[in-house]
Amino acid sequence: MKYLLASDIHGSLPALEALLARFECEKCDMLCLLGDFLNYGPRNGVPDGLNAPAVAQRLNQLQDRIIGVRGNCDSEVDQMLLTFPVLSAYTMLVDNGRRVLLTHGHLVGTSQLPTSGYEAIFQGHTHLPSLHRREDGILVCNTGSITFPKQDNPPTYAILDAEAVTLYHLDGTPLKQLKF
Repeated sequence: MKYLLASDIHGSLPALEALLARFECEKCDMLCLLGDFLNYGPRNGVPDGLNAPAVAQRLNQLQDRIIGVRGNCDSEVDQMLLTFPVLSAYTMLVDNGRRVLLTHGHLVGTSQLPTSGYEAIFQGHTHLPSLHRREDGILVCNTGSITFPKQDNPPTYAILDAEAVTLYHLDGTPLKQLKF
């Protein structure tokens, strides 16, 4: 299977539409969303195209192809608008025997991980994209943010397929790749 992973939509409809265009163009099977779906949060400005109800409606159209986890800006109210589960702090994705931990990163992240086995960790939260391998061999990807990238980074997302993890600019330009 081919997975597109992204974080920190923060209610921006234009950013989500750009992401969904990449999802379709890349012919991904599943969309893994790592939190902060609708609310833009008190530390951020108001995003371009803020439209949380439209973001929820658009995501709900793909509910059977979405895996979601809760971000620090998500709440029970968000779950009332979204028709797929989004309130788990993390989930384990198992594909072809590979175990991949999906989390937002504010409660469970690279500094406070569950002890169960996994080969890769995907998170968001910091809005800083990164892709590297730890000393213990675990692949770690922060997908950055499609709406509020920090420290002059572009809006980013990642794709996981059978061969590799690739970090992309939201315009589809590959930025970095690691074999999985």
